[in-house]
Amino acid sequence: MAAFVKAVNAKIRSNPTVSYFCSTHFWGPASNFGIPIAAVMDAQKSPELISGQMTLALTIYSATFMRYALAVTPKNYLLFLCHFINEGSQLTQGYRYLQWHHWGGREKAGVHGAVEEAKEKAAAAGDKIKEVASK
Repeated sequence: MAAFVKAVNAKIRSNPTVSYFCSTHFWGPASNFGIPIAAVMDAQKSPELISGQMTLALTIYSATFMRYALAVTPKNYLLFLCHFINEGSQLTQGYRYLQWHHWGGREKAGVHGAVEEAKEKAAAAGDKIKEVASK
């Protein structure tokens, strides 16, 4: 069995393209792309839902790993691209957070707020359930 595994590994490593697709230099960034995709998708949601602490943490994380991706040998450009996109997305989210919470965006929008609105709907639904249950 060990000889079979060695033979398969040798076959994979003999082809540079297949070797790359079977390495952590490919699968690490590929699986990590969920973070920037989520950040880009979150740009369409209300800025009230943005966590300032998490946005700051992800901004620092992406900046650190952009540097790391170029410091390793061989350079991992796919990891760099992943964190470059995430860095831009997190900076955008950070700006939206600051605009909404600290620079008067909420007041300018005149919005009651998605969280408060959801709480009111939940309370109304709870009241209806109590009403039906008491009958």
